[in-house]
Amino acid sequence: MAKINLLPWRQEYRAQKQKEFQQVAVLVVIAAGFSVFMWMKTVDSQIANQNERNQLLNTEITALNKQVKEIKDLKKRRQELIDRMRVIQELQGNRPLAVRYFDDMVRAAPEGLWLTHLKRSGKTLQVSGVAESNNRVSSFMRSLDQSEWFESPNLTGVTAKPEFGEQASAFEMTVSVSGRKKEEEGADRANNGA
Repeated sequence: MAKINLLPWRQEYRAQKQKEFQQVAVLVVIAAGFSVFMWMKTVDSQIANQNERNQLLNTEITALNKQVKEIKDLKKRRQELIDRMRVIQELQGNRPLAVRYFDDMVRAAPEGLWLTHLKRSGKTLQVSGVAESNNRVSSFMRSLDQSEWFESPNLTGVTAKPEFGEQASAFEMTVSVSGRKKEEEGADRANNGA
């Protein structure tokens, strides 16, 4: 039988397969490295994109917060203006009342009675004066009670003043101012009657 030596051929074949395996392994490592590099680039790009979006959102939020603050300031200024307008309207509406109060006070004061001091605190009017007699003070109080602008006169003090006459006396009283309410009641009656 003839002897054939197959070892060199097997060694060459094994070396060739080893070389192919090493080439494939190198290609796999390169492909894996490239894939990891591309994945990292994609993740970095997405992070940068999200950071840009977050920055845009923060800028918009800051602008909206500024607008909200401006709106609050405008609402505050609007309320201040409304309050001022209300005060001005109230002053305009109350302007003729002072004249009516003085006019009615003069009409209610009988002859022989002098007013020396008037002071208003809210709805209360403090009145001081001198009368020739206590009857004049009583008459004054009745006139004020019947007035449509005053109610509940209350005498707080009477002292003798002989320098003005035998029966003369100084008096102090408080009176409630109520003309606006009676004026509104009268307007309601007029509207209901019409």
